[in-house]
Amino acid sequence: MLHVDLDQFIAAVELLRRPELVGLPVIVGGRGDPTERAVVSTASYEARAFGVGSGMPLKIAARKIPDAVFLPVDAPAYTAASDEVMATLRAQPGAVVQVLGWDEAFVGLRTADPDAAARGIQAAVLARTGLHCSVGIGDTLIRAKNATDFGKPQGRFRLTADNWLDVMGARPTAALWGVGAKVSKRLAALGITTVAELAAADTAPLAAEFGPKMGPWYRQLGRGDGSATVDDTPWVARGHSRETTFQTDLTDRADIVEAARALIGQVLADVAAEGRPVVGVGIKVRYAPFTTKNLVHKIDETGDEATVTAELLRLVDKIDADRAVRLLGVRAEMAMPADARDGHTPTRGGW
Repeated sequence: MLHVDLDQFIAAVELLRRPELVGLPVIVGGRGDPTERAVVSTASYEARAFGVGSGMPLKIAARKIPDAVFLPVDAPAYTAASDEVMATLRAQPGAVVQVLGWDEAFVGLRTADPDAAARGIQAAVLARTGLHCSVGIGDTLIRAKNATDFGKPQGRFRLTADNWLDVMGARPTAALWGVGAKVSKRLAALGITTVAELAAADTAPLAAEFGPKMGPWYRQLGRGDGSATVDDTPWVARGHSRETTFQTDLTDRADIVEAARALIGQVLADVAAEGRPVVGVGIKVRYAPFTTKNLVHKIDETGDEATVTAELLRLVDKIDADRAVRLLGVRAEMAMPADARDGHTPTRGGW
């Protein structure tokens, strides 16, 4: 199986439209105005060399690279480019394609020469879209996904049971697909800091810390084991969320409630399109200057919009009235179909 990851995808799409910017530090985010409150969606490799990365506030990025080129996010353009890439992957003879996002997918192929297949995919994507990609080759989804990191940019790398620990063993657990900063910190509290240590860990303490399902899974993850099947079943969303960053902090309670109601309306529309009941709600609030809090709770399964609205507004009422609000987000969790996660590999987003 192959993991195909487009190199600096959003920036690359912009550079195709503006070839005069090739070689310059290009930063895409918000409305392209570094004086506004927004974050970096992606940065060209030239910008990354200065320490600019996704999620960084544009104002900080501008301080790092005062002469960078800032561009606004153009989601329709990225969706169109992604669709072309995925169509190219599906056109490969015998390919099964599992889309992970705009810029990455697993491709399952039966071939005696996976490296040649990877080269063929890279050439086909480049010829059709003008975009470069890196390809990870593995005997499990986990190994293929992690292999891509070693092939970037525009390269290929293979990780299998034979070389997994040689390559990954000394790396920190956060290097694994499925382990983020919070999980790695919890693993460190158990004395597990490297992939090799996780691979050899006793499952009992892991199960005690993370639960009977995810605990043993993390040990399996440390070994690079897991699913060896690419599944093209469409992904089922667990929930929907919307958020907005205010250019001017909100301090008036009425303004905060009004902003929350607007976001709630958008989320309810997203949920209605799914046709599944809501089972949990949450809000995200970022106080000035940059302190973020998340408030969540489960609710009785319901499809009633008024009930969901009321539950979300209960959380909004918990926002500290004495603090200015910089960002507000709302989320609704939906009931999952019984078979929605069968055979899927857990990721940082859950099952």
